[in-house]
Amino acid sequence: MFSYYLAATLARLADEMVAFTVVLLVLERTDSPALAGVTGAAYALPAVVTGPLLGAWLDRTPYRRTALALNQAVLGVVMLSLLAVVGHSAHWMTPALAAVAGATLPMVSGGFTSMLPSLVPKAQLARANSFEAASFGAATITGPAAAATIAATVSVEAAAVVIAVAATLSVLAISRLPALPPTQAAAEPFLPSVLGGLAHLARTPRLRASTVTTTMVMGASGILLITLPLHMASVGMPKSAAGYLWTALEIGSVTTALLLGRLQTRWRPEYVVIVAAGASGLAMTTWPLATSFVVLLLLAAATGLAEGPMLPAMFAARQQYSPESLQGRVSTIAASLRVGTSALSQATAGLLVPLIGTDKALLVVALTLLTAAALGAIPTKVPAHA
Repeated sequence: MFSYYLAATLARLADEMVAFTVVLLVLERTDSPALAGVTGAAYALPAVVTGPLLGAWLDRTPYRRTALALNQAVLGVVMLSLLAVVGHSAHWMTPALAAVAGATLPMVSGGFTSMLPSLVPKAQLARANSFEAASFGAATITGPAAAATIAATVSVEAAAVVIAVAATLSVLAISRLPALPPTQAAAEPFLPSVLGGLAHLARTPRLRASTVTTTMVMGASGILLITLPLHMASVGMPKSAAGYLWTALEIGSVTTALLLGRLQTRWRPEYVVIVAAGASGLAMTTWPLATSFVVLLLLAAATGLAEGPMLPAMFAARQQYSPESLQGRVSTIAASLRVGTSALSQATAGLLVPLIGTDKALLVVALTLLTAAALGAIPTKVPAHA
């Protein structure tokens, strides 16, 4: 399992650096929040379409390693291309390049996670999910902090180069993963296979509850991604300092993800997801009150503690409420919904935040998290289909 977590974490590290670095690169070279939002959306939005297709293909193919490696290779090439394009050519080229890298984005989360049931005995899945959440958290902690530090001490361009290097290293790590047989008979027609994954997600209330909540949570994250760099001026810090807030948030999240991972074996996982979303929303309402960067860091860490159990519980919901033959489809479809919602939120935030100000935008983030918890709670009252 060491090879798996190394490969997955390196891939996620590169991905976590992308969102923050691209926003900084566009803001620094063009001073346009709108273009920053559109570029972030362009990176994430193609996943809405490609996620279900990639999931169905992953369930049918023995070439999962090749697909994961190709995704990272494309990311590295695109990041180097953005250095030549942003601020030096027509604005439309920046989101167009970002969209190329984003087309296979569900591979980073859903593609890796869908392999766990094939790699780990069922009795060890809860522990594996906690480590999987830690992998996400480690990448999310290190990614924005590394991007912020490199951008502040060297340049944002150097941060983009580091992403390309991390993507290359992830390709090498992916090559050491074991080849896994397809989980689904390739004889099944492709389109019905895609629709089967969508139908299962829509018709399974407990799985749907978790998916609705975590999708809305990603919408909140998309708004926050644009808001935080712009909010730094109100606490006397440069835009790049926003990366340290993401780090504080994820340190708190990883802490409770590891310490409270057993919650998913005691409570229904969708309940854990809903409670964590609501608790983090309440914590977020305090952010606009912070008058210094240190206080904001502490509030971010506290919010992360509230959010932490959500990710392993989300994995558990997919695994408990889906057969192994649907794991690839369910994971990538859910990932595409989350990424797509984040993309739309980033594009909206790029236009909205300059109009309403960052304090009100932070409250919008908190309200979105509370709404996510409320919407997720509705389907849990419906009996689940076996």
